[in-house]
Amino acid sequence: MGLHAAQGMFLLLLVMVAVFAVVAERIRVPYPIVMVLAGLAVSLVPHVPRVPLKPDVVFAIFLPPLLYSAAWLTSWREFRANLVTLAMLAVGLVAFTVWGVAELADHFITALDFKSGFVLGAVVSTTDAIAATAIARRVGLPKRVIDVLEGESMLNDATGLLALKFGVMIMVQGAMPTVGLGIAELIWLIAGGLGTGLVIGLLVAWCERFVDDGPVEILLSIITPYAAYLAGEAVGGSGVLSVVAAGLLLSRQSVTFFSARVRVQTLGVWRAMDFALNGLVFCLIGLQLPYVLAGIKGYSWGTLVCYGAVFSAVLIVLRIVWIFPAAKVAWWIRKNILKQKEEPPGPRVLLVVGWTGLRGVLSLAAAFALPEALADGRPFVQRNLIIFLAFAVILFTLVGQGLTLPWVIRMLGLSGAADETGVEVRVARKAALEAGLSWLRQQRTERAGHFFDEAMNQYRYRLDSLTEVRKKVRPERYERLVEIQQGAANEERRVLIAMRDEGKIGDEALREVESELDLSEIRLEKVKPAQ
Repeated sequence: MGLHAAQGMFLLLLVMVAVFAVVAERIRVPYPIVMVLAGLAVSLVPHVPRVPLKPDVVFAIFLPPLLYSAAWLTSWREFRANLVTLAMLAVGLVAFTVWGVAELADHFITALDFKSGFVLGAVVSTTDAIAATAIARRVGLPKRVIDVLEGESMLNDATGLLALKFGVMIMVQGAMPTVGLGIAELIWLIAGGLGTGLVIGLLVAWCERFVDDGPVEILLSIITPYAAYLAGEAVGGSGVLSVVAAGLLLSRQSVTFFSARVRVQTLGVWRAMDFALNGLVFCLIGLQLPYVLAGIKGYSWGTLVCYGAVFSAVLIVLRIVWIFPAAKVAWWIRKNILKQKEEPPGPRVLLVVGWTGLRGVLSLAAAFALPEALADGRPFVQRNLIIFLAFAVILFTLVGQGLTLPWVIRMLGLSGAADETGVEVRVARKAALEAGLSWLRQQRTERAGHFFDEAMNQYRYRLDSLTEVRKKVRPERYERLVEIQQGAANEERRVLIAMRDEGKIGDEALREVESELDLSEIRLEKVKPAQ
């Protein structure tokens, strides 16, 4: 594909993302599902240029910023509380899936054996939570379930890619890794990845102390996930965990080094970029149909459909079978060892979690990344079937499970849960306003009392109604009033950060109230009274 053709195709993809995002909103279907189906439809149009899914592009270009964005928006309090549960899913379920698929392939799929089945299991072991969490939020699934789904999707990328590495070693190179090697690789994957990510995060946080320029800080935030990913891979650790660690650290630190204006600008850029990248990868999944079908020969359509349907059903069953005992073990550890006050998840919640194992672009990219030949030069004949099955399971889970997930949630009576974040936001907003008002009272002096009275009246009104109101002031009083209100806002931020650090509120609640403070501060900077 020439340069102009590539530019035209890229423009077409961006237009598809924009158009079908609007369509998805109108028909109230998560945009990943709509964009995959749109990509499928476009791939069937004659003379449309083919757009291959390059694994290196997915791993090196798309994956780091998407992981970083997910980590940035993750609440550390919930992530830490759910860590045992997440380990059961990101490590235990990945291993169980790989073993289960390998056994299935060895006994029921004649074209595959245990080794190639191990590779297939590693390819499809990772989940994509975007569509599932979008649906879950829309129908009101409890927040703690959504937190688990997002955390699982973030972490199992690393363990899934490690399993794929072992699978390729077994299948292609003919080497069987020992248990000791596997444990050592896993330990270094985690330690090297997390350590590298924390170092990158601390370095970026240090640099941020000397920069207060929106475009520069936005550029630095875009560089960070790529630097973390490449550094993690360079030391032999997990680039995925490196990005996650850097994102979690900098998200917490950003409340101290971002100015209000820069924070608003950066979040706006990242929301647009995150949406565009996700839209592009889901469109690309659908566009791979010609490449998937081109490699499949010697199979009837009936056989292929049967393989795809049975394989997808087995993956769902494996997930549900694992989740029930794993949840009990995780709850026991959290209650008896970690001393967490956590109610055991009920069977309805576990069924919903079992139904949310949707697969995404990482599975397809991993399949395309498989070598075409074995170490002795013989062709890897099962490669094309593995690619097809990965594509089939993505379509079946993303479209089939994604469209039925709202019905499953409602049928089990789990929709319409209370907005826990909204409750925390109200608590945080009230505490911040009270702190600001208290600071104004302490700073008030007889000489400048009228300035403080003006600001205190606004705080009292906002505290009563929990809505922001700015009164008009005369030009000669404006600068002094801004200075006083900035001091009160700083006290609000201090209290919010303290509440977050003490675990009284989550990062989501802090970010929402903080955004209100940012907008108030920017408005005070930009809006001048009439002269």
